[in-house]
Amino acid sequence: MKITLNPHAVPTAEREEKVANCGFGKYYTDHMVVCEWTEAGGWEEPELKPYGPITLDPATAVFHYGQEIFEGMKAYRQPDGGIALFRPEANARRFARSAQRLALPEMPEELFLETVHALVKQDAGWTPGKVGEALYIRPFMIATEVGLGVRPTNKATYLLIATPAGAYFDPSKAVSVWISTEYVRAAQGGTGEAKCGGNYAASLVAQKAAAKEGCDQVVWIDAKERKWIEEMGGMNLYFVKGKGADATVITPKLTGTLLPGITRDSILSVAKDLGYKTEEVMLSIDDWREGVTSGDISEIFACGTAAVVSPVGQAKSAMGTWVTGDGQPGPITMQIRNHLLAIQHGTTEDKHGWVQKVAL
Repeated sequence: MKITLNPHAVPTAEREEKVANCGFGKYYTDHMVVCEWTEAGGWEEPELKPYGPITLDPATAVFHYGQEIFEGMKAYRQPDGGIALFRPEANARRFARSAQRLALPEMPEELFLETVHALVKQDAGWTPGKVGEALYIRPFMIATEVGLGVRPTNKATYLLIATPAGAYFDPSKAVSVWISTEYVRAAQGGTGEAKCGGNYAASLVAQKAAAKEGCDQVVWIDAKERKWIEEMGGMNLYFVKGKGADATVITPKLTGTLLPGITRDSILSVAKDLGYKTEEVMLSIDDWREGVTSGDISEIFACGTAAVVSPVGQAKSAMGTWVTGDGQPGPITMQIRNHLLAIQHGTTEDKHGWVQKVAL
């Protein structure tokens, strides 16, 4: 890998101040990685270089036809002061699947991981130390062929940036959600399984509708029957049926329209480790409403890389409003969240081989 260090890196004291008050996506590390691909020559050698603007021709394909994908992953500070990535191979594989669906070049897993390790190693000082905080890593790829013909690009650019990140949502507060019946996120055969910007752009009008209803997030239902629960915003959903040791932790099953979340997959294992039964099911709006009303559904939470685990307290829809339990974060929700964070931060045993140390 080519390395060009930033001669204007943020001074240590200023960097530490920014990391201590990082928020989410407010500040960016000193460097980024860029790697070019052409149909004729394949992947070039990546370069770690100073973080900064990029220049693109107005006729660049990504502006016109939306060929773009991205990933979200994190690096966590460990008890010994080191840094570890959480399941980066899973991100590499999903990045390749997204590329395939958007007719972009698939990046080899080894190359993807090389770029991530290089950036985290170089900008390690930007990694927060508090539990629940991390260095959020954003790999993305755009079509960079210049021309207005509608066809798969013959040139692409992969970029990698990182930002110190605090909690996306306050985990001590349960969010409220609006179940959208007017808009859909994805349909069978579409791009629902891919992590591409277009999915998120199309969701924003529904997010505005949710905000108008006084809700924090939108929940999507399926495009065909318009009754099956799919995702919350850009996150996967979980429901807890029952209470205590006999509870079952359930999540909508992957149908080709949901994003196969890495946090979602991890929670299926974590819940089992904690002694709970797990199920991947088809869950309807009626199942949700009736389960909450009867008390059969005792807790609900969303999950994703940015938020980790976010409790859901109240749901609103055209059919009415219902509150889960007392509307506050539930004990199983918080147990799962805390256990997952403990694995990520290296304070409890990693039975699954998920944590990958970065050589500093």
